[in-house]
Amino acid sequence: MNTNPRILILGSSGQLGRELQRSFAGAGDVLACDRSAVDLANPSQVRAAVRESNPDVILNAAAYTAVDRAESEPDVAMAVNAKAPAALAEEALRLGALLVHYSTDYVFDGTKAGAWEESDGTNPLNVYGATKLTGEQAIEHVGGRFLIFRTSWVYGPHGKNFLLRMLRLGRERDRLSIVADQVGAPTTSIELANATRAVVDTVVAGKCGSPETWAGVYHMTCGGATSWCGFAKAIFERSQPLLDGRTPEVHPIPSSAYPTPARRPANSVLSNEKLAARFGIRLAPWDEALASVLRMLSGETPKSRP
Repeated sequence: MNTNPRILILGSSGQLGRELQRSFAGAGDVLACDRSAVDLANPSQVRAAVRESNPDVILNAAAYTAVDRAESEPDVAMAVNAKAPAALAEEALRLGALLVHYSTDYVFDGTKAGAWEESDGTNPLNVYGATKLTGEQAIEHVGGRFLIFRTSWVYGPHGKNFLLRMLRLGRERDRLSIVADQVGAPTTSIELANATRAVVDTVVAGKCGSPETWAGVYHMTCGGATSWCGFAKAIFERSQPLLDGRTPEVHPIPSSAYPTPARRPANSVLSNEKLAARFGIRLAPWDEALASVLRMLSGETPKSRP
């Protein structure tokens, strides 16, 4: 691996892609590509982007994430979430590059009582989860130097996400009804990007041995868990300066009271023990990470990793 690696970030304009650019600043020669530069639904464009940039590290933060719309656009979701990662894996193998890809808690059906481990059987309930699982399997089939990070409930200071939607609705409404029977770990794009940088630094430095000892699937979420309703309450309790002193009432409802085209798993909590054991990394607890993002939205700027 080069001492000044070339790093290709796909999906650079998304909430995770933007944080990856921040966290990997100074890590090497970073090339950021958004959807206007590379259409992930077009495998030939994906391959061309890799061959043109000739990277040492590929960070694939691009995905089809419209969970409900995927039910009516399965072919597009499959192209972006499965066929594109397969092409990236093949190109990475040809180059000997490291491929980092992000997947989802939605590969599970949510029926387990405890936290999901990487070795648990998958059974996605919706098209989005099925396409992400197919992407995982395609990368694993190709092999080589790859890391797949399953995460959950990603949000941050940019893009479209639950936090920013709650802040908007909190300024507009006095009462909100939020699902309370789906549990997971809200994970900030900031924590996710910083943890990715730490793992990649370790791998690129050759501290992990051969790919046979580290390549694979890892869960990467913030610590702890809450429901969507609990998440909303925490947002409103901690964001008074952003809501002009308003505190909307949050009413818990079951999933059945908020039907959606795509079914969601009841339990999306992922165990991060494999990540901690292999790389010595744990993300911040979800409530601490939330407080950090809210401080940033209030005017503070997150520090880049040294």
